[in-house]
Parts: sequence; structure tokens; C-alpha cells
Amino acid sequence: MTTTTMVDLETRDGKCRMAVVRPEDGKGPWPAVIFCIDGLGYRPTLLEMAERLAGHGYLVAMPDLFHRAGAYDSKEIRAMLFNPESMPQWRARYHDPATKFDSLRNDLGAVLDYLAAQPDVAQAKVGTTGYCMGGRISLAAAGLFPERVAVSASFHGGFLAFDGPDSPHSLASQMKAHVYVGAATDDQSFPEAMKQKLDEALTKAGVDHVIETYQARHGFAVPDNPSYDPAAADRHWTAMVGAFDRGLKAAG
Repeated sequence: MTTTTMVDLETRDGKCRMAVVRPEDGKGPWPAVIFCIDGLGYRPTLLEMAERLAGHGYLVAMPDLFHRAGAYDSKEIRAMLFNPESMPQWRARYHDPATKFDSLRNDLGAVLDYLAAQPDVAQAKVGTTGYCMGGRISLAAAGLFPERVAVSASFHGGFLAFDGPDSPHSLASQMKAHVYVGAATDDQSFPEAMKQKLDEALTKAGVDHVIETYQARHGFAVPDNPSYDPAAADRHWTAMVGAFDRGLKAAG
């Protein structure tokens, strides 16, 4: 069994609840990973994924990046997100405030400060991972905090390279992390043209990166998604843990 502690982070925009999951052996210090939530919000499925990652020997911090919206029910968010009429409301209330670079500097900066103060965190550099919206946030973190993020993973991440502010690819020149992107096929939020745009930006900036396309639908890695694909999810676990092991444990 892993051990989970709930923490209230103080941020510029109020308190942000965060689950901190430690491996069961209790014999840290461990390398740390920030787990970025998807567009359905903080919920048990994601906590179970964080616990599984912690079981591989990582201290995992999962902040609720929707904290600006106040209390919410992930089931209500699900209904809102999958309804075309209410999706603009979801974007305005949840998605946009969570994904703006200014918000991420505030929220992820608070998480990094917390991790730096923990005696059972092995090193200053961390890994990040995320799904869908969280995949975008994970990639942005590598550019916003280049001295702290050593490995950045994104799975079926959406809008990783677009024309406009707050696009992760615009931070490529600042990134020092190894970047791993596990994309989905037929993903409207990350089509082939966007994939090429991201690859070109990372390549031009000299970022060590891998972009792979899984033969699975958007949402393949998260068990409570209707598009969950066990085989693709297993592949993602192997890729993610392998990247963290090489970039955090081996380098630690």
C-alpha cells in the first residue's frame, strides 16, 4: 500500500488541494513526479494512477489545477465536457484558467516549492506527466521551469502546438528536459499537422524528445474514459516509468 497525504497549497489564487503519494516502503528519499490532471478534474481514477506510479518508487504530487473554480463534482464536469452546448462553459470555468502560463507558473511553482522542502524528496529536479489537458500542462512545465523539470511526459495530450498564447511548443527553446509524447490516432486535439509543428519546434531547439502515435483513441490511458485501451495503457506505463527511471533515478 502506498501512503497518501492531502495538502492545502497556498497559491496566489487561493488554496489548492494536492494529493502527495509516497511509496509503501517508507524508505525515501525518492525522486518526485508532478501528476497533471486531465479535463475531467481531480477524481479517484487519477489518484489510483498516481498510487500506481508511486509504487514504482516515486513520490507523486497531484495538485487540483481546477482550484480556481471552487468545489466541483467530476461527474458534472464530465456531462459538461461531452455536451457541445456546455463545452464553452467548461472551457471558460475550468480549462482556460488552469492552462494559462501565468496560472501554471503560480500553481506548479507552489508545487515545486513544496517538493523542495520535503526531506524525503531525493533531488531538486522532478518529472512531470499528464493526460489530455494535463499532457499539455506537463509539457508546458518543462519550458516554464527548465532548471527543475528533467523529464516531461504527455499522453494523448491536446493542443500541444497551436498559434496563440500559452502553447507549449512556444517554450521549446527554454526546455532542458527529455520530452516523451504518446499521441493517439484520429485525435482532433492533436492532429498530424500539430504533431509536425511540435516536432519541428523541439528539433529546432535541440530538445531530446520522442513523439510516438499509439494505435488507440484519445483518452486511452485513463481507466474511466470510454476510450480506455488496456494494451495502449500498458504501453504507456512502460514508456513513462522507463523515461522517469532513466532521467530521474539513473541521474539522481
